[in-house]
Amino acid sequence: MGAAKTRRDWFVMIDALFSDSTYLSAKKMLDVSAMRQEAIASNLANIETPNYKRLDVSPTFESQLSQAVASGESTQINGLQPQLAVDTQALSGRSDGNNVELDQELLKLNQNTVEHALETQMVNSLMTRMRMAVTGKS
Repeated sequence: MGAAKTRRDWFVMIDALFSDSTYLSAKKMLDVSAMRQEAIASNLANIETPNYKRLDVSPTFESQLSQAVASGESTQINGLQPQLAVDTQALSGRSDGNNVELDQELLKLNQNTVEHALETQMVNSLMTRMRMAVTGKS
């Protein structure tokens, strides 16, 4: 009976670790980075397409994530789904109506790469701490 209780305790502890708001928000931001990468790729692929409008992750997502993290509710964080939207802040200075600027996209690409590396490092660090908690080894 004692061994079964111990196993159950391990499952509860592991579930709590994977439900931690820091872990969930870092994973969600990785999703955002991947989605933003898709948007940047689409923007670059359509740089010469007339009337193409620049895409990015919906600007409301980050504020929604901040609110969900502040609430401490893992179900709110898990329920958030980033979506792509037309970037209404991007202005078109071209006669063909396309509002994608190569230098801005390359800058966003570099920024997104750095953010993705940081988020990956955060998730890896959290996973390492979980592994240490479970195995007792570093």
